Order: sequence, then structure tokens, then C-alpha cells
Amino acid sequence: MVRHTHPVLVLLALATGGFAIGTTEFATMSLLPFIQHDMSISPATASHIISAYALGVVIGAPVITVLAARIDRKWLLLALMTLFALGNGLSALAPDYGWLVLFRFLSGLPHGAYFGLAALMAASVVASGKRTRAVGMVMLGLTVATIVGVPLATWLGHVAGWRWGYWVVTTLALLTVVLIALFAPKTGVASESSAKGELRALGNSAVLLTLAIGAIGFGGMFAVYTYLTSTLDEVTHMSPELMPLVLAVFGFGMTIGNVILPRFADRSLMPTAGALLIWSAVVLGIFPLVADNPWLVTIDVFCIGICGALGTILQTRLMDVAGEAQNLAAALNHVAFNMANALGPWLAGLSLAMGFGYRSTGVVGLPAGAGRFRDLDTGAPPGEAHAGGGAGFLIRHPTMTRGNA
Repeated sequence: MVRHTHPVLVLLALATGGFAIGTTEFATMSLLPFIQHDMSISPATASHIISAYALGVVIGAPVITVLAARIDRKWLLLALMTLFALGNGLSALAPDYGWLVLFRFLSGLPHGAYFGLAALMAASVVASGKRTRAVGMVMLGLTVATIVGVPLATWLGHVAGWRWGYWVVTTLALLTVVLIALFAPKTGVASESSAKGELRALGNSAVLLTLAIGAIGFGGMFAVYTYLTSTLDEVTHMSPELMPLVLAVFGFGMTIGNVILPRFADRSLMPTAGALLIWSAVVLGIFPLVADNPWLVTIDVFCIGICGALGTILQTRLMDVAGEAQNLAAALNHVAFNMANALGPWLAGLSLAMGFGYRSTGVVGLPAGAGRFRDLDTGAPPGEAHAGGGAGFLIRHPTMTRGNA
């Protein structure tokens, strides 16, 4: 266990990076209406800005992690956050839609590798029985971003232009560079670390199942969140001044989920994940029914936000099953997260293009939230492999917890 500095300071430095990443990822969704107006593009075209960032995450996480397998995690985190600052600064300066798409792609490249390495560093500075909570602290930066950073960026987009949102993120990224340089420990390079060893994660069935749960399970949350501002406008008829408050309520849900649920997950990891998938399916199914009521939709948005804790739980699961491919498996969790970020809005966009309206985003997200999977080898003991899908499997097999992977 690495103890070069107080764990709280390490977690604070890492969480600040999570705050910066969370702000840019979620704020872009709420800034889409302003970008559409400024660049005279359609909602469907504007959604490609989000997809470009997600594509950057999907490509950057495995490539960077594998190529940098022999680099000390502290120095790699510093390089990743510097690249992230550059991408967001260029996004603020983008002269047109094409350049903005390119710079959003660049901004997404370090995302997955950063969160993966930050989670591993966080777990290394605490006792083994507190790993999920430590990872949750890093992810807490992302969830707090949805309370503070996203509403701030949305407000700035309304009063001063969407570019100011990216300048805020650039400043946060540079602050993270300073904090990591001051507080993060040098970890060295594990003797078994290698590109070949990291790539073994791609052949691990338990790793692949965990990633599939994340890629599908998060899709519903993003389907609703991407078009939440438009839903509040077109269906709920909420005033623009109140919309940032609903976005903040979503963030409170994510934050509470990441504070409370990791405590259960440290005792019973996969049953907690299974219960959360069922919760997701329920609250997404309710969304179309309450979208026209400002009070009820706000409560449901809070409940949908709680589903964000799934990422923290699955991150710990990957640590348990990845073997020597820890870096790549941890980074791939955020690839899965951003595949959901691309899949959910894309499916919701198709529903809108077919004329089903903004209420349908919850219906589109419902199957994703259920997280059903068939015929995937889980890496479980004999007799438990090839069990039923997603949430049902997780609850029926409580032995699939830490230490029994």
C-alpha cells in the first residue's frame, strides 16, 4: 500500500480531475441548445459533438493505457490532465462546428485512462476493505460537477455564451495538474506491467461481462439526461431559470449514490450492482409518466441520478477480476461508460426523429437500464457460468463478490 502523503490529499487531487471531466462531459449536453443556435445546426447534428467526445474516450482509453503501461502512474496522470486542458481550451476557441467536433474528440482521449489510473491510485492509498469508497471519492468529483460545475456552465452559456463553459473546465484541469504534482505519490512501475499483459484483459470473460453491464446499464441514464433540458422546456414548460436547479438535483442524486452505495458494495459488491440496475429500470420507466409535472419529474431525475453509482461499483469489480491487466481494465470501465454516452443519446435521437417526442427518452432508456445479458461467460465457478441476464444474474449469485471472482 502506497503511503507517501495523507490519503485525503491524494483523493482530493484526483477528485478535482474528476470534477473537471464531469463538468465538461455533462455540461456539453446542457449547452447543446446554445451551441445549436450559435452555429445554426440541428439538434441531431449537435448531438455529434457529444458522440465525438465519447469516441475520443473509447479510442484513447485502451490505446493510451496499453502504450503507457511502463510509465509511473503519477507522471501519466499529469500528462493526461495537461492534454485534457489543451483539448478544452481549444474547444472554447473553436471557429466552427467541424473544429469543435475535432477538439471534443481530442478532449475525450485522456478521459478513460485518467479515471482508470486515478481509481487504481485511490485504491492503493487506503485499506483493502475501503477500496470502493476510495474509488467513490474520486468519482465524487464527477458527481459534484453535476451539482456545481454543470449548472454554472449552463448559466454561463445562457448569459455569456457556451465557450465560457469550456474555459472553466480548462482552469479546473490546470488546477488538477498542480494538485497531482503536489500530492499524488510516485507509484513506480509494477514488474509485471507490459502492453502484452494489459491486453490480456480483452480475453477475460469476467472483465467483458462487467464492461457490458456498464455499456448497456448506463445507456438509459444518458438517453434521458442528454435531452433533459429540452424535455423541461418542451414538455414540462419549465422556465429557463429553474432548469439549472433540476440539473443540480440530478447531481445530488449521483453524489448521494456515490456516498452511500459503495458502503454496501464493499460488503456485497455484485448484489448491490444488480439491485441498482433494477432501480434504474424502474425510475426510467416512470420518467415518461411524470415529465409534464415539474415536481414529480424533479424527484424522478434525482432517482435517475442515483444510478450513476454503478460506475464506482463496476470499477471495483474490474480490480477483482482483471489480474495483471489492472490499468487497461480500469480504463475500459470508462470506455463502457462513454459507449453508453454515445448509445443512449443516439437511440433517443432516433426516437425523436421518428416523432415520438421527448417523453420517449425514458422509454428508450428502459431496456438499457434493465441491463439484460445472455450467454456471456461470467468467470464464475463451474455451474454459475452462462447464467441469465444482468441484474437477475447479479442478485441470484451473491457469491460473485470480491474475493470470489
